[in-house]
Amino acid sequence: MKENNWLYNGKPINILEDFPKDTYGFIYEVEHIPTQRKYLGKKVLYFIRNKKLGKKELEILKEERKQKGLRGKTPTKKQITIESDWKNYYGSHKEILNLIKQGKQSEFKRNILQFVFSKKLLTYYETKYLFMYEVLENPKIYLNSNILGKFFQSDFIS
Repeated sequence: MKENNWLYNGKPINILEDFPKDTYGFIYEVEHIPTQRKYLGKKVLYFIRNKKLGKKELEILKEERKQKGLRGKTPTKKQITIESDWKNYYGSHKEILNLIKQGKQSEFKRNILQFVFSKKLLTYYETKYLFMYEVLENPKIYLNSNILGKFFQSDFIS
């Protein structure tokens, strides 16, 4: 089944080069078309992972450290940056994940609301949009059940 593209102002976003330079992540809204329910969130474009060094890399590193006169334990891992799963991402909500497992990607629209250029601002803008769209006050429209793990839909039920 063909994946649904991300859209930004109606324009498809398919590859990293489609993002503005130095984009760290984005704020998104995913809509389940049959129910018209939405989920608002944030997504990073890159992950930083620890990769175990191979034998050759370890030997080279040990030799370099010896030549520089460095003491102490030689690191056995290095940090690498890899592209995240943003292309196939639909959100973290259980309902969405179950529908995606069933192969129902075509039932979703994925829109990028804003490009963001730092980790801190990614959280700021996600929170801003969650409050601005009143996601907790509109459970018939939004699937989001909390904001920052501090504010919950249940807080609005009387």
